[in-house]
Amino acid sequence: MDGRTVDMNRLFIKIFNYALEIAAKPKAIYFLFLHSFFESWFFIPVPPDVVLVPMTLSKPKKAWFYAGVTLIGSVLGSCIGFAIGFFALDHALELFSTLGLQSNYIQAMEWFSVWGVGVVFVAGISIVPYWLFTITAGAMDLNFAFFVMAALASRGIRFYLVAWAAYYGGDKGMPMIRKNIDRLGWLVLILFILFVVLKSI
Repeated sequence: MDGRTVDMNRLFIKIFNYALEIAAKPKAIYFLFLHSFFESWFFIPVPPDVVLVPMTLSKPKKAWFYAGVTLIGSVLGSCIGFAIGFFALDHALELFSTLGLQSNYIQAMEWFSVWGVGVVFVAGISIVPYWLFTITAGAMDLNFAFFVMAALASRGIRFYLVAWAAYYGGDKGMPMIRKNIDRLGWLVLILFILFVVLKSI
């Protein structure tokens, strides 16, 4: 019983160590690209940063290369999200309804009507569900060229900052990461469950 309790208490450090092992493998670059690609137009609760950080920690010299791969995948995925909103909005609305995100979609439309592609820039940097905004941008028929530029700028700033932080703080920050990652992991999981429960009420 105690052994199982210890295992659960150290669940996220085990996941983190496993991620570091996977990140060191050559094919991890494909997973990083695909993850950042799909996260930009489909519901994936785990952001690309979670993959980018361990890969940078495992091979710091490739930090900027990994950030570039993440950026390219994310911008290409953003274009898919835009196309879905422009050409297949009905299917996207069904997904929003299933996930209880109708009010978020309406709010995003209101923001776009006021701030235009500036909303894409803010969404690309922040932790909001970015995919919802790429689809909404297409539904609002925003200028595609400006949309791509906003996606490039915001996602570029975010991923290169994350890679920079992992690169320069990696060796010094690893003890702190290993010490606190379990607490942080459970906190994020609890907040996510609360979010789902509150949306269903």
